[in-house]
Amino acid sequence: MNELSVKREDGMIWSHIRNRWLVETPEEAVRQTYLLTLVNEYGFKLNQMDEELEVTGRGSGRARADFVIWRTAQDKADSRNPLIVVECKSDNVTISVADYGQGDNYSRLTGARFFVTRNSRETRFWRVVHELMPKSQEEIDNIPHAAASDKEIEELVSRLKVFKEDEFARLLHECHNIIRNREKLDPAAAFDEIAKILFVKVYVEKELKSKRARRNLFSVEILDEQIGRHPLNTLFEQTKAAYRDDRIFDKDDEIRLRPATGREIVKLLERYNLSDTGEDIKGIAFERFLGRTFRGEIGQFFTPRTIVEFMIRMVEPREGELICDPASGSGGFLIRFFEIVREQVLSDADREYQAFRAKLATEGLSESDEAEALRKKYAEIQHSIDPRREGSRLWELANRRIYGTDANDRMARTSKMNMIMHGDGHGGVHHHDGFLDANGVFEGRFDIVLTNPPFGSMVDASDTVHESDVDDYETAKRNAGVYGDRYAAARARLQATIGKPITSLFDLPNGPRSKIKTEVLFLERCLALLKPGGRLGIVLPEGVFNNPSLARVREFCEDKAFIRAVVSLPQETFYSSGASVKASLLFLQKFTEAEQDDFNLRCSEAQRSVGAEHAEAMAPKVSRLEADIESARAAGARTQVTATTKELAQLKKKWATDSERESRKRLKELFSYLIFMYEAEKVGITATGEDDQNELCRWPRDNVPADLECTCLELYQDFCQDPSSFLLDQGAQ
Repeated sequence: MNELSVKREDGMIWSHIRNRWLVETPEEAVRQTYLLTLVNEYGFKLNQMDEELEVTGRGSGRARADFVIWRTAQDKADSRNPLIVVECKSDNVTISVADYGQGDNYSRLTGARFFVTRNSRETRFWRVVHELMPKSQEEIDNIPHAAASDKEIEELVSRLKVFKEDEFARLLHECHNIIRNREKLDPAAAFDEIAKILFVKVYVEKELKSKRARRNLFSVEILDEQIGRHPLNTLFEQTKAAYRDDRIFDKDDEIRLRPATGREIVKLLERYNLSDTGEDIKGIAFERFLGRTFRGEIGQFFTPRTIVEFMIRMVEPREGELICDPASGSGGFLIRFFEIVREQVLSDADREYQAFRAKLATEGLSESDEAEALRKKYAEIQHSIDPRREGSRLWELANRRIYGTDANDRMARTSKMNMIMHGDGHGGVHHHDGFLDANGVFEGRFDIVLTNPPFGSMVDASDTVHESDVDDYETAKRNAGVYGDRYAAARARLQATIGKPITSLFDLPNGPRSKIKTEVLFLERCLALLKPGGRLGIVLPEGVFNNPSLARVREFCEDKAFIRAVVSLPQETFYSSGASVKASLLFLQKFTEAEQDDFNLRCSEAQRSVGAEHAEAMAPKVSRLEADIESARAAGARTQVTATTKELAQLKKKWATDSERESRKRLKELFSYLIFMYEAEKVGITATGEDDQNELCRWPRDNVPADLECTCLELYQDFCQDPSSFLLDQGAQ
């Protein structure tokens, strides 16, 4: 049978169901295009569907379903309840509660068991629970094919229900245990095999979907169709080729499982379709698996999602900005940046279209002229956000705005996979030492740095720059074309340090061959990565904030950036991630060039004024001791000369120390500003990793304590508007 196609002519589009030409608005184009999917992919016939059907019986134009689909043409003729209701929109943003609420309402009015919400960006499928009150619908993975039997429909409802986050996490953990037990692998090696199979699953299901297969699901049947002794490795080779440019796997990587074990894992994962499942759902589920597996078995650190969400909301990312995480781990900060900015782009595109549409409505154009103008504007906007087109807003976001490094190759690979699960943006993540410039990660480049660096370990003189740390010639040539002269200069500087201690590249270590805590070096690194005016959010152990021996570290930050906020976290915040150190969140904003000049000027002023005061106070004492030394020297009293000289040196040292301390105090008076400080008790996660009330912010779910008027984020936003009011109202300092 010939496939249905879209027919267009002179600004009109053909409705195959209504059998007439319609003015082609962008909304109508979305509807008629989705009809092709229903016919060509799902197999529904035109005579078992209706379009723009009134579902209330009152003739209200607001109560018309885009498509209503019956099991058979006879069911339609007999006015039986339909099977599916479809609602189409032309917008690009994530389908809203209002959209699927409308679909739920239409389905209940018609008695349909399923409904579909469709827009330019995504398609979501729902089962209507007629036995329960409205808004009791359940999201599912798909709708029935036209040829589906009653049994297949029931299986669809029960088997392809969109997986709950915990269910998928538990299943992945079950697969992990099977691999460990059957193959006698350690937890880390077992995790690597899970990651490989998940990559294969993502690749195969994406391929099947692009080829419009009826079941775009990676199953054992597809596995059994492969040729060779190890069919899973056959598909893995294809997967590696698809991700070759991302360098996720080495050339000689293979799935190191017996075929029977691999087949069992594919069978277990069969119930979940990763190509059809929403990015937010599968991404969160994968994160939960990572959190549990890393914490309990691999020993990697995993930042709770509520902390990630709060920190990224505090720095308020915007389109066009660059973000970096030099210790990216599982990629949580980079993923949320991608998701939030992507939604900003799509919302902005919709606002632009709706504003144009409203303006057009006031100009008195004919229906056809108005539709033509709308089509042109809509096509222009869609072109500007098309993620497949190099240079578009979404392409730029995914390929040129997000960067991360991790020194652990497993974590770098996991970060890439996590980002793919969430909708991509993984190209800027690399396996590399976060202290060193490489690829697109080099100093003075980023608007935002967010990170949770490793705590407790030391960087010492034995940690040196190796030749392999410097981008090779081919990589450098490619990167120079993307990042320009500043990248080339950064690579040249790094190349000149080969063989030298990493600590020699930084200011905070006491000497080029001294050792220093990892978190302290990351703090300096993050500030260096920021461009002037850039924002930093970093998780740090509380010792950095209150340990007297680290005063120099705090002063280093004060000399380069505004301290915008310090949020103290409960002791148990990271227990579930396998860490017991009490931590706080530090938010800094690097000085602009003008602010740095102003700070330096005030610093010099403080040093001059204090130095002059101290010099005047110390002059008599110094003169007396110098005279005593000369007298003792004249008298040949060598012992007294030595003692008095020592006393003079101690006096000058104390003078210098006191002057430095007083200068710092005077500087804070001359360069004064308020800092937001907050001590949190509930941060959305318990010591065992369960969901809890969250006073930090209202995302990812509004679960604030009942007696809390404002979240920490809301207080901070108020503080930014009027810091002085907090001196009275909130007691902030």
